[in-house]
Amino acid sequence: MLERSVADNYSTCMMVRGFCLQGRVDGAKKLIEDRWGPDCIPNVVFYNTLIDGYLRIGEVRKGYAMFREMEVKGFLPTVVSYGVVINGFVKNGNFPEVYKLINEMKVKGLNPNVEIYNSIIYALCKHGSIVEGKAVLRRMIGDGCELDIITYNVLICGLCRDGKVREAEQLLREAIRRNLIPNALSYTPLIHGYCKQGEAVIASNFIIEMMERGHKPDIVTYGALIHGLVIIGEVNEALVIREKMIERGVVLDANIYNVLINGLCKKGMLPNAKMLLAEMFDRNILLDQFVYATLIDGFVRNGDIDEAKKVFEFMGQRGIRHEVVVFNAMIKGYCKHGMMTDAISHVNKMRQDGFLPDEFTYTTILDGYVKLSDLDGAFAVFGDMVKRKCNPNVVTYTALINGFCREGQLGTAETLFKEMKTCGLVPNVVTYSILIGTFCKDNKITKAAAFFQEMLLRKCPPNDVTFNYLINGLTNSISQLDSIWKSISQEHSESVLLNVFVKMISDGWDYRTAAYNAIIFCLCKHQMLTKGLDLREKMLQKGCLPDSITFLSLLHGICADGRAEEWNHILTCDFQRNELETALAYTQLLNKYINQGASSEMLSILYSLLDDIKMVEEK
Repeated sequence: MLERSVADNYSTCMMVRGFCLQGRVDGAKKLIEDRWGPDCIPNVVFYNTLIDGYLRIGEVRKGYAMFREMEVKGFLPTVVSYGVVINGFVKNGNFPEVYKLINEMKVKGLNPNVEIYNSIIYALCKHGSIVEGKAVLRRMIGDGCELDIITYNVLICGLCRDGKVREAEQLLREAIRRNLIPNALSYTPLIHGYCKQGEAVIASNFIIEMMERGHKPDIVTYGALIHGLVIIGEVNEALVIREKMIERGVVLDANIYNVLINGLCKKGMLPNAKMLLAEMFDRNILLDQFVYATLIDGFVRNGDIDEAKKVFEFMGQRGIRHEVVVFNAMIKGYCKHGMMTDAISHVNKMRQDGFLPDEFTYTTILDGYVKLSDLDGAFAVFGDMVKRKCNPNVVTYTALINGFCREGQLGTAETLFKEMKTCGLVPNVVTYSILIGTFCKDNKITKAAAFFQEMLLRKCPPNDVTFNYLINGLTNSISQLDSIWKSISQEHSESVLLNVFVKMISDGWDYRTAAYNAIIFCLCKHQMLTKGLDLREKMLQKGCLPDSITFLSLLHGICADGRAEEWNHILTCDFQRNELETALAYTQLLNKYINQGASSEMLSILYSLLDDIKMVEEK
């Protein structure tokens, strides 16, 4: 066609687009040049197509250079042109460049459309920046951009994934007020989110609302409800939903069965799980490897290794090839029961069947040796793992660290901890808790406090195990208080935990109260207010009364979160004048560790409370 000059622009553009969709952008560019000559791109449509092609294959620089070339050649970029480039940048998470382009569009009198904004919001949510995503939504409204339900759906999904379900529901209500019609993708994340929070009734109400709006719940919606119910342990409720699905003609798939079988296994309802497996056979539902792995794991959890072996052997009898996930479930069972010979035998069988052991396989076996106090065996597995270029992960290192901690070899445990970080792995709450617990039991509270501080600096939230170790460690360190104080003074220690704890003990506080207060203050200092509030409740449950120092620490946390105006909705203050004056005296110590803004707001509230008490006393 080109040779006979009968190819029109539309035909050529179709071919160019086809090349670009296949990732053959240079071939597409050559096709254009074959028709119009070297370095000649005839119009904006061809530019947009090529720019999109380059960005699709990750050639951001080439795509952006071509975008800038447009103006040099006398073509004005359109909204579509900007949309293509912005979409390329958001995929790479280059948001500063995205915002520059948005501002550039506005200077040129071009208004970003809803598709451009939606791609930005989607990328922000994917990168965990939900707050920025909501800010973009407000910007859209301020710019008069016409929103669609996709805008809201993306944010609803992101908020639900972060556990902010009520905030997500508010967005749904806002969308409805703007006359946007919600769909299944609007409701499904909310249904799943509320179930995960134990609000099964609210989740069910959303299904009813969804149906009232003319949207028939599909397998994804029902699956979200079932999955949420199983997570909170409401397996019987999940089975009721399954019955309703069957009544309404919704065909169950292997994923739904897998979730239900998993829930039943965790509840120890293994006969019911086997019945569901039989039902799958009756309904000719193709069983995937995960269903078998779930059932094997269920028997292992309940201590029935023989039944687990029967399921494994049953697969072989039916000619079903065992894959890695099934091998791993069986190996886990053998390791749990200390049957390391059988575990190693199955690793060898894996290799014979053409499968390579993964991080989970190695870590499971390594942990099995650790539980038998066979550190030589554990280290041999670790070495083999590295040798075979299977990179150890956080769980692998944590299992090995746990082994050496259990055997009292703390130096080796610390070396492994440092090596782990050198490899770019981020320690998790289990890693830190093991080290904190070990050093607390070994009466090395200074070292435990250092790990706790590092944990908070890395924004790794502690759990109840961490708190128990620390509270017991601090309370058991009373006999060595003088040496701790001497150590802090000599080293000019920045350990907030120990400084606050030692100060309170020296002022005559009960040691458990001092331990709780020191931990709560550390949590609030590192903007973990929710954890601090939770620990105050646990403190109360343990018969240890929160006092004015607890109040002071939490008040600081509220102010640091920028919520000073609503402090009295979170905390109650029923302290006497002398108690508040004591808290005020402690601000001198705490001010060394907190930012000036939060400190001034905290002081303002304290002085206001004292003034109120003085006024009452004067009357």
